[in-house]
Amino acid sequence: MSASSTDLDLAFSADSDLELAPQLAGADHWQELLSAWLHRLAPDLPAALQAPAYSMGLSLVADAEIAELNADWRQKEGPTDVLAFAAQDEATDGAPPMPAFGEAEPLELGDIVISVETAARQAPEHGHDLEQELLFLASHGLLHLLGWDHPDAASLAAMLARQKELVKVLPEP
Repeated sequence: MSASSTDLDLAFSADSDLELAPQLAGADHWQELLSAWLHRLAPDLPAALQAPAYSMGLSLVADAEIAELNADWRQKEGPTDVLAFAAQDEATDGAPPMPAFGEAEPLELGDIVISVETAARQAPEHGHDLEQELLFLASHGLLHLLGWDHPDAASLAAMLARQKELVKVLPEP
């Protein structure tokens, strides 16, 4: 782990039917990237989310799987680009974080699920290639896991600005 990253236990999965560049389908790429982002965000996190180590999941899926999750969890039909399932909602609202089982246990943040098919369709609309779009969606999901939300235009603008900062922070090779 480099000095510019945070210890992260990442559960990563990518649907084997998706056509992804090797680096996008590999856990190491996402591990380093998300660790670097957590390191960058650490000074601004609420006390309840300050931890020496984190744990989270990232799944890259097809439209069918994310559409099912979208219907089950948000009661919305059809696929969406990214879903974030925060494990620390109470911590971001001022309540104490979920108790850890021991000193060395990482703080569980939750899971991010990204539809690669939706990302591929919307990337050209945003002037991105697929990799840039996936990075943008992963940063969006991570911010949601850390308590960010966008109920209005001002908070959405602030969140998008933070995402742009994050996608510029790439781990050292």
